[in-house]
Amino acid sequence: MRQCSVFMPPETCPICGAEVPPKARACPECGADEQTGWSEKAESQRLGLPDDEFDYDEFEKEEFGAENKDRPRGISWFWWAAALLVLLALLAWWLRF
Repeated sequence: MRQCSVFMPPETCPICGAEVPPKARACPECGADEQTGWSEKAESQRLGLPDDEFDYDEFEKEEFGAENKDRPRGISWFWWAAALLVLLALLAWWLRF
């Protein structure tokens, strides 16, 4: 009796990231197949996809540097005063006419 193994290729090639048709025997873009790299972890690191061990806090520190404690705390009093002066000037101009 002959055993038939049903092979299902991945939806996305782990080598190049191309879409793989459902019954394809190899990737249409790079030619990868079951013998050359279709495994759970095969070359998927090259795609830049986050894995199960992905740590967002660590990623944020690497991308944006250390946390900045000197954050702006809203609009400066100077700009509030400038806006008030502009409003008063507009009101005075409107009341003259």
